Amino acid sequence: MIAGMNEWMVSETEAGLTVLEFLQQRLPGTPTAYLRQLLRGGKVRQAGQVLAAGSRLPAGTRLTLPDSRRLAEFRQAAGRVVEILAETPSLLVAFKPAGLAVHRGVSHEQDNLTERVQALMRQRHEKFRIAPIHRLDAETSGPVIFGKGTRAIAGLGKQFMEQRVEKTYLALVAGAMPASGLLTSPVPAKEKLKESTTVFRTLAAAGGYSLLELQLQTGRTHQIRRQLADAGHPLAGDRRYGGPAPRGLDRLFLHCSRLALHDPFDHTPVNLVSDLPAVLTALLAALGMEGFAADAPGHRDAPDHLSPR
Repeated sequence: MIAGMNEWMVSETEAGLTVLEFLQQRLPGTPTAYLRQLLRGGKVRQAGQVLAAGSRLPAGTRLTLPDSRRLAEFRQAAGRVVEILAETPSLLVAFKPAGLAVHRGVSHEQDNLTERVQALMRQRHEKFRIAPIHRLDAETSGPVIFGKGTRAIAGLGKQFMEQRVEKTYLALVAGAMPASGLLTSPVPAKEKLKESTTVFRTLAAAGGYSLLELQLQTGRTHQIRRQLADAGHPLAGDRRYGGPAPRGLDRLFLHCSRLALHDPFDHTPVNLVSDLPAVLTALLAALGMEGFAADAPGHRDAPDHLSPR
């Protein structure tokens, strides 16, 4: 990146967007009038050439525009937008991107998913307590459930503690895996080794990789990552456990794709489905496995009592 400049590259999923549409997608919430002002002033360029608002962008195009305090503020705000997947009177489901921690911690003191959701509640002037019921590793993407109010938090938390929540993940691993099977091995938990079980099913295989659907029977920290690495099939992008690094992947290929539980008040089933992020879908397409992730059981519309946002 050139000093004092912002630079973005158009991805495969963004190909065909106009310049204005691309900026609106990369800077959600930014006033359209401000973006048009940048375009009219010739600030948005490609290889030094000024781009018009309606120009269509092919994949791989690199856009540059000068840095400024105002643009930096919009970029920061865009980076902290909370994507709400579903909401009911008792719970809120927020999408957690890879790289963002659920809770406050080292290097995540000022920005984490919990802080973002709580900030959203303050903007809404909501008075109830809201808290995450479970966690995902910082490197993993997927839905995180927040309880709304003390009773809901307790009721949802009990389901997770009693292992009554179905948790399904999609993962890309090195090598060829059997059609299905069990991963059973001890995983460190609270300074002890505890037996852990993960059920897996192979959805597709190509290019030296296997796409897996996994269901956790136990919930240890880094359970999936450790068990697959121990089995000789580390996750793509998992530098910590020796996984391969496919070209174009700058994150861990592990995504929580489905959570199934019950509403803590009326006990109706709650089926939460989260599609793969675009960067992971693009990698599967490059490997010839496009569409297989959508075939996993449970990847259908959520029940009517959920309110998508």
